[in-house]
Amino acid sequence: MSLTSASVSGFGELDPEAGEKTNILIVDDLPEKLLVFETMLEELDQNLVFVRSGNEALREVLRQEFAVILLDVNMPDIDGFETAKLIRRYRRSAHTPIVFITAYADEMQTARGYALGAVDYIMSPVIPEVLRSKIRVFVELHSMQKRLRRRAEERVALAAAEAGRLAAEESTRRSNFLSQASAELGGSLDIDVRMRKLLSLVTPQLAASSTLVMRDEHADHDRLLSCTTGEPGAAPVFVPRRFDELPPAAQLAFCRCLETRLPVALPPRPAPDGPPGERAGTVLPLTVGERVLGALIVDDEAAGVDQALLEDLAARAAIAFENSRLYRSLEAELVVRRQAEQRLHDSNQRKDEFLAMLSHELRNPLAPIRNAIELIRRLAPPDAKLTWATDVADRQIAHMNRLVEELLDVARISQGKIVLQMEPLDLLVVIHQAVETVRHFIDERKHALTLRLPDAPVWLRGDPARLSQVIGNLLNNSAKYTDEGGAIHLSLVLDHGEALLTVTDNGIGIEAELLPNVFELFEQGRRPLDRSQGGLGVGLTLVQRLVQLHNGSVDVSSRGSGLGAEFNVRLPCLSEVKPVDDPLTNPPEVASTGGCRVLVVDDNRDAAETVALYLELAGHEVKTVGDGMQALASAPVYAPDVVVLDIGLPGLDGYEVARRLRQTPQTRDALILALTGYGQKGDQQQAIDAGFDAHFVKPADPELLVKRIAEWREAAPQAPGGARQELRLKP
Repeated sequence: MSLTSASVSGFGELDPEAGEKTNILIVDDLPEKLLVFETMLEELDQNLVFVRSGNEALREVLRQEFAVILLDVNMPDIDGFETAKLIRRYRRSAHTPIVFITAYADEMQTARGYALGAVDYIMSPVIPEVLRSKIRVFVELHSMQKRLRRRAEERVALAAAEAGRLAAEESTRRSNFLSQASAELGGSLDIDVRMRKLLSLVTPQLAASSTLVMRDEHADHDRLLSCTTGEPGAAPVFVPRRFDELPPAAQLAFCRCLETRLPVALPPRPAPDGPPGERAGTVLPLTVGERVLGALIVDDEAAGVDQALLEDLAARAAIAFENSRLYRSLEAELVVRRQAEQRLHDSNQRKDEFLAMLSHELRNPLAPIRNAIELIRRLAPPDAKLTWATDVADRQIAHMNRLVEELLDVARISQGKIVLQMEPLDLLVVIHQAVETVRHFIDERKHALTLRLPDAPVWLRGDPARLSQVIGNLLNNSAKYTDEGGAIHLSLVLDHGEALLTVTDNGIGIEAELLPNVFELFEQGRRPLDRSQGGLGVGLTLVQRLVQLHNGSVDVSSRGSGLGAEFNVRLPCLSEVKPVDDPLTNPPEVASTGGCRVLVVDDNRDAAETVALYLELAGHEVKTVGDGMQALASAPVYAPDVVVLDIGLPGLDGYEVARRLRQTPQTRDALILALTGYGQKGDQQQAIDAGFDAHFVKPADPELLVKRIAEWREAAPQAPGGARQELRLKP
């Protein structure tokens, strides 16, 4: 090796017990002396590092650790004492043994060297055995220190690993406990069940006893439940308690806990020879946000119970109890809502039943009045005033009948009982029919009605009667709310596969606050005291709902009071359809044949007698009875060809009478006609099922009865009853 620079042989960080070598630093400015030291110390089989100045020595000290430093006192740049002083400033070499080598040493020099941390002086010339012996001691001491330090580090690492393992086990146990707690508390939404679950989690696992205090805003007092265990392994015992039964210290701690919303420690138990006191424990608040739901009092906590575990458990329990509270509030709200919906449903049902019954009761007096008017027209001598009076009465009856029908239609739509008779139709034909129905009212108010219609047919699929009702209601509404001499305009255009029907007027307009609710039931604008416009406020409701049943839409606009209104109806059109024959344009001819024996059954005497008189004028023989039992008694003797039967009879209703008539030989094949105030679709089907051949709704035009009887007679003139199965008449 070269003696002119620092050198290291075999340096490495090996285990001392496996033959690891230590480092020895030799500092001398003379190469020959370094060679001598190498020869003397090579028997030690250690790493020898040679440097020739103090600066080089300092650099090596910074690089690695040495077991001992051999330092020449007399060196040219920095002497041995100054080098030793600098070496002591570094933490790594602050306690490294330094052996001074010098040819001369007096007491002052020796004292200075020992003051700088020297452990020995070796005088030149150096005796090899002495040098090796001293250096060997320092090497072995250094090796022993390294072994001890390493073993201490291993113990520290082992202790840290054990602590980590225990912490991991504790964390796992804590996580498992909290997971179990969440599952237990989430198993039910009942607050009482959750209270028991929480206390069973605390007792006896975390404490010998526990008490849960829940604040109940719906009760006069808080809800308290205590849980204790008797002998080890025994099942927990739950005891309901009052707040004043808690120990005073627990009451104070509970109040402080609610006030501060922080855990409060219970006072410790006194010494055995002291006065009886309270158990040690903790009061934990159950809070969710700003709400304080209650507190958990944990008495006589088990040894080693983690306070953080209790706080986490209390936090999860608070969330569970808040969910129970919300569920209970939601359940109560749902109950109230269901009750309100049921009341609303019952109210709507009663309203619909009332409207249906009202229409039936109104039809009963209307029917004989209308029949009486027709009789007056036939029997009374020609007189202008009498003709005027009968026309007025007929118009008013027609108006009342329309009002009744509107009420019934609202009830039917609300109950989903309207069934549209859908068929391909030309909307232009429907418009002309609707205009004719309201023409008299428009002319009576001296309005100018203009139509702007396309030349080609506008085909769509719908119920012609209901669409005519929609257009008629819109025209009637415009005529009603437009001052006499006003203008009404009806137009129809095709717009992207839809028929756009527009009805405008220059009437009183619609107020802005009423505009969003104009289609609501019974909604009307401000009416004068004389109610000159009349009506029930159901016409526009029917328009909207009937249009919706046709998959269309309707909207309204108005620029304000006195500026008129505009209604737009959109209906989907058919892209291609073949025209169909309209049976209304070519009604069948009614044959004038001989009379029949007719039995009229109605508990309304006026209605029965007016129908009977009209049928007699048509050439029929008529007998009237007032109830179902009289009808069944008269049928075998009278043997009627036709029975006009009311359904709403006292005692035995018309359905049962019809069924029994079909079982009587004399009336098995008779024509049985229902003339009743029950006019819903279900009533008609029920009548057909009971054996009726046709269904007429009061007040029916008596001429229709005559025509239907004539049609039936024409179908089988020799055997009138034989045509019953072939001719089921529609109302």
